[in-house]
Amino acid sequence: MDAVPEGIDQGRQDGEPGMKMVVIAGTPGAGKTSVLSWMTKTLVRKEVRPVLVKIDCLWTDDAKRMERLGIPVKVALARDMCPDHFSIYNTDGMLDWARSEGAEVLLVETAGLCLRCAPYSNRCLAVCVIDATSGPNTPLKIGPMLTTADAVVVTKGDMVSQAEREVFRERVLEANPSCTLIEANGLTGKGSAELAELVAEAADTIDVMRLRHTPPLGVCTLCAGEMKMGKENHRGVLRHIDGSMFYSGE
Repeated sequence: MDAVPEGIDQGRQDGEPGMKMVVIAGTPGAGKTSVLSWMTKTLVRKEVRPVLVKIDCLWTDDAKRMERLGIPVKVALARDMCPDHFSIYNTDGMLDWARSEGAEVLLVETAGLCLRCAPYSNRCLAVCVIDATSGPNTPLKIGPMLTTADAVVVTKGDMVSQAEREVFRERVLEANPSCTLIEANGLTGKGSAELAELVAEAADTIDVMRLRHTPPLGVCTLCAGEMKMGKENHRGVLRHIDGSMFYSGE
């Protein structure tokens, strides 16, 4: 992770304890909440004070499940907005809330629906959760949500063959050779201790952060709500089916 730039306010007074930020992203149904639940139990047993922000699109009841662990939980719904973008825009508010709760670790779980986006900053522990049953080439299709992660957690490995697990593992490392790869089980808690150890070793966060990867190329009129179909009805940075890219508009 990047060093803290000189002169940057870290959001706390001298002598106050620091706080870590962990962002957990991944495709829907991969098992993010189960992995997070087991890891949180491990952190609590180690007498670490975590809080959780659960970001989803339209609806979730995961907060009830996490509240049973005895930690503060805040739910935020992105609704019409990309949940990863929503997470990025609201980072300062999440950090303020975590500090008001006296947290040592801020856990952010985001829906991660856009495979071209990544909500990771240069001062967080970035965790991508991916499901081994999704197909052997899935790691090559995910994009920066996986390729820029510090740790890639592979779930549901018990539902595929040993050969499929090995191929999946190689595909993950092909996409992100520098990641820590953890094989996890959302039912038994396998992998949670390894993930909790990475949290313990992570650097403290700061208020002024930068994204690890560039966001999508631009905002088109579809993003702004235009419902007509066909390129003649749209403006912005657009891409043709043959792969060529152009800008349409003033």
